Amino acid sequence: MPEKTSWNEEFRNRFDRHEDELRWLYFELYGENREAYDYFCKVLWEAYEARPEALKILDRAREKNPDWYRGHDLVGMLAYVKAFAGTLKGVQSKLDYIEEAGVNYLHLMPLLESPEGRSDGGYAVSDFRKVQPELGTMEDLAALSDDCHKRGISVCLDFVMNHTSEDHEWAKRARKGEKEYQDRYFFFDDWRIPNEYEKTVPQVFPTTAPGNFTWCDEAKKVVMTCFYPYQWDLNYKNPAVMNDMTDNMLNLANHGIDIIRLDAVPYIWKELGTSCRNLKEVHSLVRIMRMTTEIVCPGTLLLGEVVMEPSKVVPYFGSVEKPECHMLYNVTTMATTWHTVATKDTALLKHQLGQVFSLPKDYVFLNYLRCHDDIGWGLDYPYLWQFGMDEVSHKRFLNDYFTGKWQGSDSRGELYNDDPRLGDARLCGTTASLCGLETAIAEKDDVKEEFAARYDIMLHAYMFTLSGLPVLYSGDEIAETNDYGYHNEPFKCEDSRWLHRGDMDWKAAENRTKRGTVENTVFTSLRKLEKLRAKHRVFDGSADTWIIETGDPAVLGIGRWKDGEKLIALFNFSKSLKTVKAGERGEFTDLMTNKKRGAMSVTLRPGDFAWLLG
Repeated sequence: MPEKTSWNEEFRNRFDRHEDELRWLYFELYGENREAYDYFCKVLWEAYEARPEALKILDRAREKNPDWYRGHDLVGMLAYVKAFAGTLKGVQSKLDYIEEAGVNYLHLMPLLESPEGRSDGGYAVSDFRKVQPELGTMEDLAALSDDCHKRGISVCLDFVMNHTSEDHEWAKRARKGEKEYQDRYFFFDDWRIPNEYEKTVPQVFPTTAPGNFTWCDEAKKVVMTCFYPYQWDLNYKNPAVMNDMTDNMLNLANHGIDIIRLDAVPYIWKELGTSCRNLKEVHSLVRIMRMTTEIVCPGTLLLGEVVMEPSKVVPYFGSVEKPECHMLYNVTTMATTWHTVATKDTALLKHQLGQVFSLPKDYVFLNYLRCHDDIGWGLDYPYLWQFGMDEVSHKRFLNDYFTGKWQGSDSRGELYNDDPRLGDARLCGTTASLCGLETAIAEKDDVKEEFAARYDIMLHAYMFTLSGLPVLYSGDEIAETNDYGYHNEPFKCEDSRWLHRGDMDWKAAENRTKRGTVENTVFTSLRKLEKLRAKHRVFDGSADTWIIETGDPAVLGIGRWKDGEKLIALFNFSKSLKTVKAGERGEFTDLMTNKKRGAMSVTLRPGDFAWLLG
C-alpha cells in the first residue's frame, strides 16, 4: 500500500487496528483484488483528510466515551424536511422548538436528489452527492448539522444502499449499453435467469410492485428491481459498487451526519437459489462498514433497518469482538404493541418483551410507536395459535379495528398494500388517530378526547420505559391526527403511508402552551416523561429489566432496577378502571405526581399508567 507512508498517526493507528480483518473480509468477498482493495483504502484516507476539524474533535470525544449513545438521556424525533419546515434552512429555524420538545436526536428522512413521482418517498436516489433542490444544498445540510452539534443534537440520515434510482448516472450509462455500469446492477439478456431467481426470492410489494425484475426497453435487457421498477438493485459482488457506495456514505458523515441509517440492509447481497435476504456476505459487508466508520469517523453510528422477526434482527449487532450495527429497530415490539391496543391482552407483548429483556444489555434498540412507514403485522403467530388466533383472521381483525370497522373501535387508519385474499394488508395512521383522538374531535366528545389523549400518553410512557432510544414521529408530540389531503395529490394518492406523513401543523403547535388544549396536555406530559427518564439512572440501558405479573391480562407490568433504584411501571391497555396487585412491599414515589404511593395494590384509570420509584 504505497500511500500508507503519507498517512498521519491518528488515521494510521485506527487503520492498523482493523487492517488484518478488513483485508481478509475484503479479499473473501472480492478475491485477491489488490487494485480494488488499494482503491478502497484510498477512499478511506481521502475521506478522513476531507473531514472537517470540528467533526474530528467530536470523533475524539466520542472515542473517549464510546457508550455516549447507550444511556437514558437521548430522545429522538423523525421528520420529513419538507413536511416539517419546508427546507433544511427551515428545519434549522425550528431547532428551538426541537430543543423545547426535549429532542437531541434528529432523524431527517431521505432528502437526497430523487425524481418526483418515482422516488418512493426519497428512497430512489439519483445523486448521493446532492440534496433535493427544493430542500436546499449539501452546504445547508452541513450548516444544519453544525448548528445541531452546538446544541447537543445528533443528526441521523438514511443511506439508501441497496439500490439507486433509474435516473442515477450509473443507471443512465447502463441503459446506453456501457458494460462497466451494467455490471454495477443485475442485467440479463433474457428472462431465463430472472425466472430462476423468482422461484426463491419473495416479493417485497406483491400488490403494488409484483415481481423482482423489470424489462429495460432502452437496454433491451432485464434488470433486477426488488422494490419498485424505478429502483435498480446494486450488485455488491462488484467491488466498484462497494468502493463508491462507501465513499458516498463517508461523504454524508463528513457533512455532519452522526447516525447513518442503513436502509434495507438485509437485501444487499444477491445469490441465485436463495431468498436474497440476510446472506452471510451481508454481514461481512456491514462489518466492513463498521470498521470503515471506526477508522474514518468513529463518532458516527450505524443504524440497521432490519424489519424482520427477532431471530433475523439480532445477528446485525454482530458480536462483542466483531460488532456490526450500533443500533437496530425494535420493530416486532412496535407491531406487538398495537396488537395489544386492539386486543387489550398483554400476553403476546409480555412474551415478546421477555425475549428482548433476555438479550445482552450491550444491544441498543430504537423504540417507536409510529414511523414514516406502515405497521406490518409480523407477529409471532405460532405463539398466538395456542390462543385460537390464526394468522389471516387475526390480521383481518386488527385491520378492521384500526380502520374503525370493528364495533366499539374509535381508531382511524387506512390500509396499505391490501391483499384481501391473504388478509395481509398493512396499516397506516398517526398515533393520535389510532388512539381515537380523531374520532373524539369529530364527535365533539370531551370524554372520548380526554381518554384518547391519556391513552396516547400512556403508550409513550410505555415506550420511554423500555431500554434503548425512544423516537417520536414528528407531530406526535402535539397529537397530530391523520392528514387526508394526500388523496388529492397525484404523486401521493396511491400510497396511503402519506396519511401519517402530513405537514407539521405549526398553528396547532402554538397550542402547546395553552392549558386545556390537547396539544398542551400531550406536549407537556411527554416533556415531563423525558425529563424524568433523563434524571433517573433506573432508565439506563444497563438496568435490569423484567416482566411483572399483574394478574390482569389488560395491564402490563415492567420492573427496572439500577444502582439501588427500582421502578415499577404499570400500563392499563383497557377502557376500564383496573386495580392490580404489583406485589411490591415498601414505599414508592409516583413520579408523575411526586406523591407517596404503595405498590402492593395499584389502581389505574382506563388507558392510564403509573411510574412508581422505590
